[in-house]
Amino acid sequence: MTSSTSGNAYGGKYAAELIETAARIIAPGKGILAADESTGTIGKRLSSIGVPNEEDHRRTLRHLLFTAPGVEDHISGVILFEETLYQSGSDGTPFVDVLKSKGIIPGIKVDKGVVPLPDTDGETTTQGLDDLGKRCAKYYEQGARFAKWRAVLKISATAPSPLAIHENAYGLARYASICQENGLVPIVEPEILTDGTHSIEVCQAATERVLAAVYKALSDHKVLLEGTLLKPNMVSAGIDAKPASTAEIAGATVQALQRTVPPAVAGVVFLSGGQSEEDASVNLDAMNKLPGRKPWALSFSYGRALQASALKAWGGKADNVKAAQEAFMTRARANGAATKGQYKADANGRRLGHTESLHEKDYKY
Repeated sequence: MTSSTSGNAYGGKYAAELIETAARIIAPGKGILAADESTGTIGKRLSSIGVPNEEDHRRTLRHLLFTAPGVEDHISGVILFEETLYQSGSDGTPFVDVLKSKGIIPGIKVDKGVVPLPDTDGETTTQGLDDLGKRCAKYYEQGARFAKWRAVLKISATAPSPLAIHENAYGLARYASICQENGLVPIVEPEILTDGTHSIEVCQAATERVLAAVYKALSDHKVLLEGTLLKPNMVSAGIDAKPASTAEIAGATVQALQRTVPPAVAGVVFLSGGQSEEDASVNLDAMNKLPGRKPWALSFSYGRALQASALKAWGGKADNVKAAQEAFMTRARANGAATKGQYKADANGRRLGHTESLHEKDYKY
């Protein structure tokens, strides 16, 4: 592979490790658990079940997910919030070691959220580049081997604007380059929100413009694509528009990727974007069932779509931990099967998860 043997321009001294890590994350039948909610965001999750937003409760929730029996069969990596990267479970074992003992790769959210982008109609850019190199080195030392940075774009009469596309694309590229210099596989996440009344055709066109700009920027920054993962939105109609069918979503999403994402990219790990647990699995499954050339693994990096049922089953009660783990594993198995195009409903044809939307307007972590 030329990019891994062409000196230090691509991937630097970590090139071989980056490629190996990315390949492990997108192993067949596996995907990523996004447990990187900020303290404020996980507080909203806890409040929905009447649990106070305290460190012990945040630790307990994440501990039950990380220690679910068989989790390693379908989860290859976990994105952590900084607090969680340095936390230990109830038995005193660091979470990083809990995950590594199961062959699960720890990752870390490294962006510092979005801020308004001047001279745009409410568009944003992501902050956190200033001290990113130092933080990445510290996270690598702690055991993280991949990272996530979320850029947020929207669709409106004026958006995504050329300025917002350029600013976010080059921010993602700079982030990716810094991560690779420090041994972390960058997950490149240019999320286009589903807020709005736009059609699926409008979303596809916007997604293609954004992804084309992102890969131009990654090329300019000499990012080793084999040591990266893409975390995009699925292509769909706006939340306030007539819903697109599963077949339409699968077809438009794969076509957008085929037109813009280089074959060298290790894999695509979709965000759920507020879809219901079931829709997130069904749509991923449909993409993997599609005939035609797909040179990258199509997998998942889900947060809400892996945790919603588990959160409700737990309810903050110690007696419910086993039920919560079973609910979580139901979704993990479903999405693992979907990465192979093998997801099926139960014997009675019933869907296995919650079907209500998990959408939150202008979603922030």
